[in-house]
Amino acid sequence: MLRRVLPRELGVPFRWLFGSMTVTNLGDGLLLAAGPLLVASLTRDPLAVSFAIFAQRVPWLLFGILAGAVVDRVDRLRLVMVADALRVVVVGLLALLLAFDEVTLPLIYLVFFLLGTAETFADNAASTLVVQLVPRAQLGRANSRIFGSVMITNQLAGPPLGAALFTVAGWVAFGANAVLCALGVVLLLRLRSSRLSRRRPAEHGETPSAPVTVWAQTAEGVRWLLHHPPMRTLALMILLFNITFGASYGVYVLYAQERLGLDGLGFGLLMASSAVGGVLGSAVYGRLEVRFSYTALLRAGLVLETLSHAALALTRSPWVAGAILFAFGVHATIWGTTSTTVRQRAVPDGLLGRVTSVYLLASLGGMSIGTLLGGWVGQQWGIVAVFWAAFVGCCLTLPFLWHPMRHIGRAAA
Repeated sequence: MLRRVLPRELGVPFRWLFGSMTVTNLGDGLLLAAGPLLVASLTRDPLAVSFAIFAQRVPWLLFGILAGAVVDRVDRLRLVMVADALRVVVVGLLALLLAFDEVTLPLIYLVFFLLGTAETFADNAASTLVVQLVPRAQLGRANSRIFGSVMITNQLAGPPLGAALFTVAGWVAFGANAVLCALGVVLLLRLRSSRLSRRRPAEHGETPSAPVTVWAQTAEGVRWLLHHPPMRTLALMILLFNITFGASYGVYVLYAQERLGLDGLGFGLLMASSAVGGVLGSAVYGRLEVRFSYTALLRAGLVLETLSHAALALTRSPWVAGAILFAFGVHATIWGTTSTTVRQRAVPDGLLGRVTSVYLLASLGGMSIGTLLGGWVGQQWGIVAVFWAAFVGCCLTLPFLWHPMRHIGRAAA
């Protein structure tokens, strides 16, 4: 079974990275439910609830591009380990304060900001590590395994488990996250013993003449992306569509409770339905990659995402909403795997950290903007209005990006 999930072609070092990412994503999945439930237990204001997610995303706006230059200058594996260790400390302290009932909204916002800061560096570095550990011909397979693992742990198992632990006691859910992050650091220590994991970009012979300052290196990565039309289009797509997705995602907990009538555990199960679809997307991705162009996969996914916002606005049934999120999960895995694989194949390894940082800045920056917009729309006109606004935003964006998407498949070649 292990060889089917992680075949020999991906290598033993990738297995250690995969294991670490799996356990830390399970911990993050606990917080996907426990975090919003904690905030919703203190306030029912849609804007205040959305702001917690914004606080976790805003570090990408502040440090995202700079993080890429750091990733290209330092030991990437060590950077991931330090960032995960920081998460252990921050979440562990929050769990301790929860046990003594000493938590306030400003404190929660601060914790989420620190977690987002750690993720800004860790997610970028982890993405570039895959390129160092896996042959380029196997990148699609490796990325599909990672996205499948994320769906199973982060969105399938994590949210219901996080909601269940939160109903026992809030500190239990957050304490479990700290323990899982610590286990992820331990697994990375095993990877560190691998000579391959320490290979630096300069050894590939792909690093251009490197400027001497971090800011000059950062500017070089931004210029490369802006002058590469397929990557520029990909970044623009994720920015615009994550604004609309972030608007609806920021109020999911209130949508589940007020529109669908679900309790905390029901909210966790609703979030898990998306992950079930993600697992299916991961399983079929290899066949789809062979049969369809990357452009076709990207276009189909964005059409489905557009329709999902309208469908969620129209339904009051938890079962229908679960089916919609299931389909969205299939799309999210296929779309995410495709965009990641194209980026990893198209960008020189010596620039990968910096270009990835710009891409992730667009991705999570869009989420940050969207969560605030969604919270404001929900505060003014109600939760359902957020989903209609997301639908209209997608309808306006999709025609604008449809034609430029045809160039993206060529970049992967």
